[in-house]
Amino acid sequence: MNDRAVSVLSEYDFEVIRTWKGRGAILFETPEGIRILREYTGFTDKLERQNALLSHIREESGIPVEAILSNKEGLLWTKDQNQNVYIVKTYFGGRECSIRDGEECRQAMRLLARLHKAMVMPTEPEAETPACRVDKEYEKHNRELRKVRRFLRAKGQKTDFEIYLLKHYDMFMEKAFAVTERWNACRKPDFYERITRQGIWCHGDFQYHNLLYENNDIAVINFEKCACDSQVRDVYLFLRKLLEKNNWSPAVGDGLLEAYQRERPLSEEELCQLYYRLAYPEKFWKIVNFYYNTGKAWIPGRNMEKFDKLLKQEKDRELFLHTMLPG
Repeated sequence: MNDRAVSVLSEYDFEVIRTWKGRGAILFETPEGIRILREYTGFTDKLERQNALLSHIREESGIPVEAILSNKEGLLWTKDQNQNVYIVKTYFGGRECSIRDGEECRQAMRLLARLHKAMVMPTEPEAETPACRVDKEYEKHNRELRKVRRFLRAKGQKTDFEIYLLKHYDMFMEKAFAVTERWNACRKPDFYERITRQGIWCHGDFQYHNLLYENNDIAVINFEKCACDSQVRDVYLFLRKLLEKNNWSPAVGDGLLEAYQRERPLSEEELCQLYYRLAYPEKFWKIVNFYYNTGKAWIPGRNMEKFDKLLKQEKDRELFLHTMLPG
């Protein structure tokens, strides 16, 4: 982030004492405390709903969450001279959640459950946000998987990585298609309509680096991906990340789910959703997507390492999924 971004701060009605660079952002001190300036690439009309949700969470749960600050014109966003959009938010210090500390991770799951209970905010019918649709997301992934397989098969001279990838490609693609079909079969017809109508929201990016520990509090930040969607989306993301780090250990998974359900029990429908989200081979799609959308003349060795690790963990993943098969 360059110094031109700092000029945006003149559009806000507070005194800036000093500024310094953070990770992908600019931090600055004011008499009221530390604030953070970030570039924003989403839709600006979403910011009002996002800030209303953050206020709702604070009132309903007391969980420390950020707030987006208005500029002198009362807007939650400001453009620089190059028409880049920026937002200013309150800032929390502290350290990130440690993914190697089992108790901290279970504490994070309990916090997520409390957060979810507060993230129910019906809106006016004309302001309703259409629910995110995992079925559309998976169908898009499946089309991309088909396209890349055609590309690989037609490619003449293949690298070792491409030969290795193609050798195992059909196994993962069949799983992706089967999960999408079963998800569509088990999903109730009014699933997405209920989420929108009831005003059920999820964080959208609930990961360890968005959880900051300071003293006895845990603050939750970076709600830019919040959306009307099943709250299972957050449970799945946090759970999958930790399971991948722990070779899909049933003990780790059970402990995390138990921690969440002590605060907010998952319904049978939600457990079914969680199973199919975990069953979709998203990590494989990510590796394929990264490969296809980067220069193929030079393929980083990291690609091979990630795919090799994925293959080694696949049996453990299948065993874990077997323990939570829907009835």
